[in-house]
Amino acid sequence: MFKTLFGSAPSKEPSLLERLKAGVQKTRAGLMEKIEDAVSGRKEINAEVLEELEYALITADIGSKTTAEILERIRERVARHLVGDAGELKGLIRQYLLEVLEATERPVPQVAEPPAVIMVVGVNGAGKTTSIGKLTKRLQSEGRSVLLCAADTFRAAAIEQLEVWAQRTGVDLIRQQPGSDPSAVMFDALQAGKARKTDYVIVDTAGRLHTKENLMAELEKMRRTAARVIPGAPHEVLLVIEATTGQNGLEQARKFTESAAVTGIILTKLDGTAKGGVVVAISRELGLPIRYVGVGEQLDDLLPFDPANFVASLFD
Repeated sequence: MFKTLFGSAPSKEPSLLERLKAGVQKTRAGLMEKIEDAVSGRKEINAEVLEELEYALITADIGSKTTAEILERIRERVARHLVGDAGELKGLIRQYLLEVLEATERPVPQVAEPPAVIMVVGVNGAGKTTSIGKLTKRLQSEGRSVLLCAADTFRAAAIEQLEVWAQRTGVDLIRQQPGSDPSAVMFDALQAGKARKTDYVIVDTAGRLHTKENLMAELEKMRRTAARVIPGAPHEVLLVIEATTGQNGLEQARKFTESAAVTGIILTKLDGTAKGGVVVAISRELGLPIRYVGVGEQLDDLLPFDPANFVASLFD
């Protein structure tokens, strides 16, 4: 079942696994081909096999820490004679990746009455505004009403881009002039959301480098503003990261988590990289759940993330 801020949605999308498989095709091809090369025809688990497995995992961007843990687990199993031959290693890797992803799963905070407030943050060019449009469409498909807030007031084009998405999805947009105080725009949007009893208010924020301390401080101010208008808000702070950034995305996530209290990740452009293992690295090293993954350019190509489905899409 899809998880939402109001509980589980009533229906399950039957083609979710198939669509995810298509989205991670490049990662699957690269990772599984390398794993197969490492274990194919091998009976003995030796240093050469482990070295090739390490290469497979590192090049898929699963992360050095997770890779080291996987190899250590394999060595322990071999030492205790719990692994018969190299052919069993694929199952061990699969099991460990699933454990890592499931360990960071967190329930979405439940909202007693609307609106639920979602702040969307990230660096420039990560696909933030596009993800907001796709998220709006997904929530609408679950029968929810949505109001958009154009709190990225630094770029006039950002407001216009969000306006296009509002028109495409048929929702209202709260906006002010470029250069306005983002917290003031958010205040107006949350007041409007309360008055209209809208299910969700999604707040677009200015794309910013995680190294810009004044802009990061602004996110803290926006969070305080949200909490004053609606106790407990923002209920979700979603950080948009490109899967193609690989390990570089980890440092972004760390900084945003410190300043914006990120609660989950939207990973975009998963279909465009062979390094989709960054999903695992983010979960393992930041303790943050992946909420959604982008697997294409279409409006419905933002999929709810499920650890079991993700691992199955790589290994099955």
